[in-house]
Amino acid sequence: MTESSHQDRTASHQGQHTVSDPATLKALAHPLRLKILRRLAAAGPATATALASALGQNTGTLSYHLRRLARAGLVEDDPDHSANGRERWWRGVRGVDVRRPSRADLPGAERATVEELDRAHLQEDLELVRRHADRPAEEDEWVSGSRSTLHLTQEELREFHGAYLELLRRFRRDRTEAGPGTRPIAVRWFGVPLDDPQD
Repeated sequence: MTESSHQDRTASHQGQHTVSDPATLKALAHPLRLKILRRLAAAGPATATALASALGQNTGTLSYHLRRLARAGLVEDDPDHSANGRERWWRGVRGVDVRRPSRADLPGAERATVEELDRAHLQEDLELVRRHADRPAEEDEWVSGSRSTLHLTQEELREFHGAYLELLRRFRRDRTEAGPGTRPIAVRWFGVPLDDPQD
């Protein structure tokens, strides 16, 4: 699943479909649900029991949040596992591209949902930063990043973001398509003005 803070009105790419409806955004606006989606993306299909153990939660809590994600079309039954056992197996829905609409275009309740989602993303990203800072030395070859300052117009910023999304599409593979030697890598980009608009 790909997430973006820029609304995209373009056609789907290679089986992807874009969603930006309030119900989907509300389902995502919870830190545990984001962790569930990341776990399924990184480790593959799992039962609520396995996810509860991996994420330090009880099975009832995980089952509730999985049902919420399923109603939003973000997780689904995994037929390769569920048909052969008693427990229900879940997997992330492939090709979902979540786009956060501009807050200026949203009414109050939907704007609050988007802001809640932004806070959940921030919490997740801070955890990733801590993992980056505390990584063991042998992980250095698996970590890469860049920090820069650019002077851009709004149109150039949108163009940069579009180029970034195209680069993601170029390298995107489902976990089942990834070959030997691959690992799940969290990739983030954001652009924030450094000046004060009052200046």
